[in-house]
Amino acid sequence: MKIINKSNNKLPSYGTLNSAGLDLRANLEESITLRPLQRELVSTGLYIQLPKDTVGLVCPRSGLAIKEGLTVLNAPGIVDEDFTGEIKVILINLSDKNIVINNGDRIAQLVITNYQQSTLELTDKLSSTNRGEGGFGHTGLN
Repeated sequence: MKIINKSNNKLPSYGTLNSAGLDLRANLEESITLRPLQRELVSTGLYIQLPKDTVGLVCPRSGLAIKEGLTVLNAPGIVDEDFTGEIKVILINLSDKNIVINNGDRIAQLVITNYQQSTLELTDKLSSTNRGEGGFGHTGLN
C-alpha cells in the first residue's frame, strides 16, 4: 500500500504481530479538548492508495472506548479504494468528562480488507431461509 505522511508522526504500525488494524495517530498543531458528547474531525496527515479490491475501515481503539469513552462516531469509517485524500477520523466523547487529544495520540485503527461490489437484481420474492424475517433479539437473550 502506498502512503504519504504529511504529519510529524511515525508511519502507522500494527501493535502486535497478529494485529488486524494499523494504529492511526492524531496530527494536530495544538491539543484539542472534547467535551462530553462533543464530536470532532481529527486529521492524521496520512494519504494512502489502497490495493485493488480493498477498503480501509477506520475503527475505534477498544482501550480508548472502554477506558475513556472515546470512539469513532461513524464506526467503521469507510476509506474507498479510489479515495486518495487525507484520512480523517470522526471522534466522539461518550464519557461524562473532558478528553484531551494531543498530537501523536493513537486515536483509531485502520483495517484493510477485501470487498466485493454486488449487482442488484430486482425481485418480488426472496428465497426462504431458516431465519426468515427474524430480526433483533428473535433468538432470545441466552
